[in-house]
Amino acid sequence: MDELSDRIDPARAWVAVAGAITSLFVLGSALFPGRVYDGFLWRYYWGPVVADGTRGEACAVRHNGETTFYDSVAQCQEAAGYAATPGYTTVSTVTYALVLVFMLVGVYFLIRRLDFDYSPATFYALVPFVFFGGALRVVEDVSVAVDPGSPVAISFPLSALFISPFIYFTVFLVTLVSVLGSIALAHRDVVERFQVPLAAAGTAALSITLAWLAYAIQVADVVEFNAVVPLVTLGGATLLAGATWLAIERFAPHVNRGTGYMGLVIIWGHLVDGIANVLSLDFGPELGLPAYAPKHVVNGFIHNVTPQIQPAWMTETIGGTWPFIFVKLGAAVFVVWVFDERIFEESPGYSLLLLVTVLAVGLGPGSRDFLRATLGI
Repeated sequence: MDELSDRIDPARAWVAVAGAITSLFVLGSALFPGRVYDGFLWRYYWGPVVADGTRGEACAVRHNGETTFYDSVAQCQEAAGYAATPGYTTVSTVTYALVLVFMLVGVYFLIRRLDFDYSPATFYALVPFVFFGGALRVVEDVSVAVDPGSPVAISFPLSALFISPFIYFTVFLVTLVSVLGSIALAHRDVVERFQVPLAAAGTAALSITLAWLAYAIQVADVVEFNAVVPLVTLGGATLLAGATWLAIERFAPHVNRGTGYMGLVIIWGHLVDGIANVLSLDFGPELGLPAYAPKHVVNGFIHNVTPQIQPAWMTETIGGTWPFIFVKLGAAVFVVWVFDERIFEESPGYSLLLLVTVLAVGLGPGSRDFLRATLGI
């Protein structure tokens, strides 16, 4: 067994598995389109993207190889075929998580072949790309909100590049090109450390995206600027994350020992997601925002179940999504605790990748949520 494992290149094995899975779905879709493509791939993955990228429609239904759009949920439920609405399902959430882990392994094999620095400086250099991903998703939100003839409107299927899950591949490609380019500059002694051009590239991508959103505020009547949302979201996340991190330093310093200030960024990023969800779902009318609905399984469960448990007066006062803040906080602190010094010493590369991924899971959707609420769309 040891001799066999020595002869197998893990990177080649990863490529073989990826190719086999892709071929299986392609072949299955060709031979059994109704079951494999319509009933699985379209229903759980492409269908929600189609529904999300279509203006003014509540859902899309796939039946006998054709897609029909409906403007009410009731019509969707009555229609024959597979219905898809914008957002995630339990199946897509679980499989996206599995794909994410699989892709992380592939990225790990890639960076093992590069002259890569696993220091915290690399983590901080990648933070702008996480913000960029969330802001880029809002580009599509704006496109759907404005008139089709608006200069900031992006037609489907091009807009699919900015919708989950395809936006992850878009952001990943931009990040990968930036990483490879930055490492090349370092190898040619143009820069001393590749983290400097890497952070600059991420900041540039984020700045261009934010400039586009600022332009949308000027040219689209339906897009506005609500300063209360970023003030409460970013300010509240900063205060609560800082207080949490300092409390850990004071009473359980071993929790922070492995991640250092990276742990503070992780906690802050997930609190941005938690607070943005609470503001959007429970205080939208008070902030003059449109009605939002939870798109993720966990916050949807909390949003629906909490009002059934707590007193009615409490729901009217603080809403029903507030436990999501503490769920995100607890999860982030748990991750920071798990990533101790031993994990970084044994596998610094994979540990760094996982930390960036954990940050992206929180700050990515969180930045999208608070930016979307900030623009009132």
